[in-house]
This record gives sequence, structure tokens and C-alpha cells, in this order.
Amino acid sequence: MSSSDHLKADVLLVVTTIVAAFGWMFSKSALEGFSPLLFMGLRFLSAALVLLVVGGYGSLRMLSRKQWRAGMMAGSLFAVAMMFWVMGLHFAEHIGVGAFLNSLGVVLVPVFGLFFGERPTLPAWLSLPVVAAGMACLSLDSEFVMGLGELCFLAAAAFFSVSFILLSHASAGMPTMALTTIQLLLTGGVSLLVSAFFEDWQLSQPLNIWLWLLASVLIATSLRFFIQIRAQGMAPASHAAIIMTLEPVWTAILAAWWLNDQMSGLQLLGCSLIFLAMLIARWRAVRAALSSVKASMGYR
Repeated sequence: MSSSDHLKADVLLVVTTIVAAFGWMFSKSALEGFSPLLFMGLRFLSAALVLLVVGGYGSLRMLSRKQWRAGMMAGSLFAVAMMFWVMGLHFAEHIGVGAFLNSLGVVLVPVFGLFFGERPTLPAWLSLPVVAAGMACLSLDSEFVMGLGELCFLAAAAFFSVSFILLSHASAGMPTMALTTIQLLLTGGVSLLVSAFFEDWQLSQPLNIWLWLLASVLIATSLRFFIQIRAQGMAPASHAAIIMTLEPVWTAILAAWWLNDQMSGLQLLGCSLIFLAMLIARWRAVRAALSSVKASMGYR
């Protein structure tokens, strides 16, 4: 693949992280009208229908029973993670901090990988004390409270990490479109089922709330996954792994602008340490990406 193709893929991945960050804002705005799980159900089932129309149905028909089982298991955990995420978004005081707490799933992947027979690398272990330092900065800040929303983000991070491990195993030889469609269908279906038992459905909402839902479906979910799937098929895995860590950075910036969600000095330091831990945990990808960039520029 040429350097121009790599550059195009990197740009698409950066766009993906920006679209994902806007998804936090769209969702937060939609939650002013919809209950959290009802919103997730409507958002993901609608997005799944979009994917089914543009090719997801055909890819699902090609799956074997074993692939269906693997996709359903990984998708179920992803659904639980997304339900914790939306509850965190609903209850959290600081969305920017919540985005970094949610991103801890990257660091937790090697830890949970132990239960699946995977041996963590040295960078994975080195990232853990950096995470601890970041969390200490957050907890020492007088303006930060580890409330229900923040706990939900941490729970989401744990489930995201396990679902990532299962997705890595399930995705071998499995069409990406099919796996994504299964994830969206399960997340939407499970969210609506749980919502039916625990939430009151208020579907009579102002037009602006429905427009935020529509933006979440078409832009933050369907468009985001379409761009991400296309970009990941063009980019080296190392580039994708690093660029995708930008999502909490964009989210924090957007939260400050959109929601006037300002961070204190200690909160900013804590989030910076968490971001550093994410890069340390992906050090192999960082090193590979730097080598690739040097090679494309003619350096040896």
C-alpha cells in the first residue's frame, strides 16, 4: 500500500474519532428527553437497520453457526458495556473526565486477557501504575466525585475490554460488516428489553430531541462505523490502534465547548496520565507506527 493510501486511512481514522466524540454530545443532548436505555435501543436498532440495508444482511447470511455463536457472545458483552456507557453519560457530572475513564478499557485488555490465556506484555504492566497515578489525581481533586456516572464508565471500560478480547477472536475470518451488524442488533435489542422492564417510555418528545436521536443514528453510529471499517481495512493495525486513542481527547475538548464542562488542573493531569497509560499499553503499535512514518519519509 502506498504512502498516500496510508495517509488517507489515517485521515479517515482521525475523522472517525472526531465523529465518535460528537456522538457523545449528540447522545447527551438526546438524553434530555429520552430515558437512557430506551435511547440506546432506538439508536442501535435503527443503525442496525441502516447497515442491514447497505450490506449487513448479505454478510450475515454467509456466517457459519460457529461464527454466529462467537459474534453473539462478543456482541452481548458489547451490549452490556454500551448500557453502562449510556448510564454513565446520563449521570456523570464531568463528561470529559468520563471519556478518559471509559477509555481505560484499552489498558484493561491485557489484564483481562490473563483469564483467556493471553500473557500481558511488559508495556501493559508498566501502564498500570501510570493509570493508578492518574486515578489518584482525579480522586485527590476536591471538585471530582466518584459518583454513579463515573462508576458506570469504569464498569463500561471493564466490559469493553473483555468484549474487545472476544471480538479479536471472533473477527478471525468473519466479515467486519456482519460482526458490526450483530453488535448493533444485540445492543439495540437488549437495551430495549431491559428498558421495557425498568423505564417509562416517553416517545412524545420535542422535534429537537428526535433530531438529536437521528444525528446519533446516522452520524455517530452508522457513518462512524462505515468510516471506521473502511479506514481499518486500509491502515496498518498499529496506526489504527494509536489514532483511535484520540477519541477521549476530542470528547473532552467538545465537552468544554459544547457543555461548558471545564477541568481543574488535577483533573487535567489525571486524564493526561490516563492517556499516557493508553499509549504505553500500545507501545508496540506506537513504535511500529513511528517506524512506518520514518520509512515513508525516507529515513532508515
